[in-house]
Amino acid sequence: MPSVAVKLYSVFFKFLLKHRLQNRIQTSSQHSDPFGITTRPEESVAAANPSFADGVATKDIHIDPLTSLSIRIFLPESALTAPELHSKPNNRPNHEPQPQPRSARLDSIARRKSYGPPLLEERRSNSCGGGSSVEGLNLMTDGAYRGYSPPAGAKGERRRLPVVLQFHGGGWVSGGSDSAANDVFCRRITELCDVIVIAVGYRLAPENRYPAAFEDGVKVLNWLAKQANLAECSRSMGGGRSGGHGGGNGGGEFKKSDAHKHIVDSFGASVVEPWLAAHADPSRCVLLGSSCGANIADYVARKAVEGGKLLDPVKVVAQVLMYPFFVGSVPTRSEIKLANSYFYDKAMCTLSWKLFLPEEEFSLDHPAANPLVPDRGPPLKLMPPTLTVVAEHDWMRDRAIAYSEELRKVNVDAPVLEYKDAVHEFATLDVLLKSPQAQVCAEDIAIWVKKYISLRGHEFSY
Repeated sequence: MPSVAVKLYSVFFKFLLKHRLQNRIQTSSQHSDPFGITTRPEESVAAANPSFADGVATKDIHIDPLTSLSIRIFLPESALTAPELHSKPNNRPNHEPQPQPRSARLDSIARRKSYGPPLLEERRSNSCGGGSSVEGLNLMTDGAYRGYSPPAGAKGERRRLPVVLQFHGGGWVSGGSDSAANDVFCRRITELCDVIVIAVGYRLAPENRYPAAFEDGVKVLNWLAKQANLAECSRSMGGGRSGGHGGGNGGGEFKKSDAHKHIVDSFGASVVEPWLAAHADPSRCVLLGSSCGANIADYVARKAVEGGKLLDPVKVVAQVLMYPFFVGSVPTRSEIKLANSYFYDKAMCTLSWKLFLPEEEFSLDHPAANPLVPDRGPPLKLMPPTLTVVAEHDWMRDRAIAYSEELRKVNVDAPVLEYKDAVHEFATLDVLLKSPQAQVCAEDIAIWVKKYISLRGHEFSY
């Protein structure tokens, strides 16, 4: 059973959640805003820090001028390292000068990274004081920008990392890509998986009901494909920049006035995101969603299957559904037995769905809510490998397991990880993030994900 502290906090959490949901229902008809919001004023947020604090640099980007859709990029410091070209994943590191590890913990995490030889970049470094150096760290004294910028004049290829699109939970009405809890979780996934995490700040209900959040997820996937294509065009147009124009940019500042002339959109502003252009490998893309975010991830995976080569070079190679927000009109055994479970009980979740779905479309068998309704499309056999994480005391667990079983029937790799004595959002809720179970869950996800994002010949062994 969960601890006494978890039980007590659950009572307080449910009381507060019920109060907020009821207030949202009473005012939902008065607050319809197409632009939308991605974070509530009462949400505890973490500021972006582009200078590798705790080994991960972050930045926020507003990617849609017509809505509030935004993202937060998490870039691991490992993207700056250049391991030996032909080293094996399990070999001990050579004695080349490398940035000192921040702690024994991060050193342990680094030994778990298993992609083998990444694409390499000529190593460049800028003095940052204190005898340390970080590649491309732009410390402009005028205050305009104090963070990492990929060196513009570097020769060769930079290290490319897989991309994880992450969709936060919150019952459609709360949470955010920049929330303090989501920031901690995404940093953990970034370091354990050695990936670039893109946390999606989708529009919240009831200001924006279905299908706004689902459409935002697809927009980000299309934006990622656009970024990859623009970056490739930018590289092909700027093949000579590292010769005559790279010397002046030794500090690594990213300038729009480079000789290759960055691709611009109709507004005349550069749309090439430098972190992704320098370090992202979109051909190894994983979708990860927790709670209602898992529903969005599953929808985006379906749209990626339908889109096919239209999304090139983006390829969704796997998805992770963490305690998905799946419901249905015919109750499962867990929905009957655990209806009054911890944190998110059945009554609270039903209120969340009423706030998310348009009134005329409300049904627990809506395609957004029930993954097992017929004619949902595309065929399940085309879905990517899917890892499902469930909690013992989550009333929605049985339907998530049933969906995984349907995937396995058509030969999709769809394992289920069930955690004993765990509750809904046990690995992502702020009060539970530091628990050993939350850490173990993130490590288990990393082990499974690495099967699908490792380069050929350097697969993760476990």
